[in-house]
Amino acid sequence: MKVLMFGWEFPPHIAGGLGTACYGLTKGLAKNHVEVLFVMPKASKDEDESYVKIINASEVEVNTRQVHLETFSDKVEFLEVKSKLVPYIGMDEYYRIVDQLNSGIFEEEEIVEKRKYEFSGKYTENLMNEVEQYAVVAAEIARNYEFDIIHAHDWLTYKAGIAARKVSGKPLVIHVHATEFDRSSEHNRNDIVYGLEKYGITEADAVCAVSELTRNIVINKYGASPEKVFTLHNAVEPTGKEVVRKKYVDEKIVTFLGRVTFQKGPEYFVEAAKKVLEKVPNVRFVLAGDGDMMAQTISRVAELGIADRFHFTGFLRGSDIDLMFGMSDVYVMPSISEPFGISPLEAMRANVPTIISKQSGVAEVLTHAIKVDFWDIDGMADAIYGIINYPALAGFFAVKGKEDVDNLKWEHVAKKLKGIYEQILTTPQS
Repeated sequence: MKVLMFGWEFPPHIAGGLGTACYGLTKGLAKNHVEVLFVMPKASKDEDESYVKIINASEVEVNTRQVHLETFSDKVEFLEVKSKLVPYIGMDEYYRIVDQLNSGIFEEEEIVEKRKYEFSGKYTENLMNEVEQYAVVAAEIARNYEFDIIHAHDWLTYKAGIAARKVSGKPLVIHVHATEFDRSSEHNRNDIVYGLEKYGITEADAVCAVSELTRNIVINKYGASPEKVFTLHNAVEPTGKEVVRKKYVDEKIVTFLGRVTFQKGPEYFVEAAKKVLEKVPNVRFVLAGDGDMMAQTISRVAELGIADRFHFTGFLRGSDIDLMFGMSDVYVMPSISEPFGISPLEAMRANVPTIISKQSGVAEVLTHAIKVDFWDIDGMADAIYGIINYPALAGFFAVKGKEDVDNLKWEHVAKKLKGIYEQILTTPQS
């Protein structure tokens, strides 16, 4: 079985958990004898291709086709992918042209020129334009590669997956790692992103959700048929080595690691820290990450008078994450709405006792993590206090937590995903 998979990032260059999940899943699929062609907007050529073939969308030449169509008594001339403005004709019109081409209605086709799109592969102000162009390149890739099924990760790639489906006729699986209802409050929803998510969910033959929490959102907020939405929990990639436990200060260290955004609840971490410091002043709090709430968070730390107890590291990746966990005594994930949450698994893998919000998908699969409501700063502070003051409690959660994550393997997730693929491939498509 061969899968044409669309993602937006892949280790070592990642901005969050999406790239990490894609790497683990592709590696797990390889162990289940599934070949993956992984398309990303811009590859850096240092990605690990041991288990996957990387297709760099920035290097794909797209044919500009001048097509002559005879309909009734009129001749209509279409220009497909002539310039950067073409994606804005609307994808429905684009697909209509592609469908006509495949049906043989066109009398003749003349290649006028070839061109490449240069993608940044980042989350810039040009993001929506890149999403549209990525779909155009995806259609070209689908014409030139053999595969059995298409798999698109998160809203950034849904149009690409749909374009590939329209061209190839192969079934489409989309993977929902987060929704606009997680990233924003319902009243601040980005309707463009929501529309893309709904478009992908509606068009897909199957939807993989990273938790039951996310599955329920997909069904209730996007109107998906329950029978086509499957829960596929994330796992954690084993490092093959133990994280070295090494501290440089004789104080307890409590860590938040994630994007500093509304969804991740950094303000609750800060408020809980204040309450802990009122009882135990010799504790250091680390906020590792970056995001649009960084300035607001720093200001609140200063306002509370705890700046001398706080460290802001910026975004961490790779070995720096292992180094941070090696120094940590507690890890806290106070997310307001977390579809899954891979970082708690990484912390527990490093023997770090972990506190997570009940409003997270990862809470569905972890037994030995302390679970609190994200808004319950008193409960969060009590949990932190208990772990840093009672060694036996900390030791229990460290040992049992690692046993939890050692049983969460990507190859098991991939085996379930392969079963979903097989089910779709043997089901007649409407």
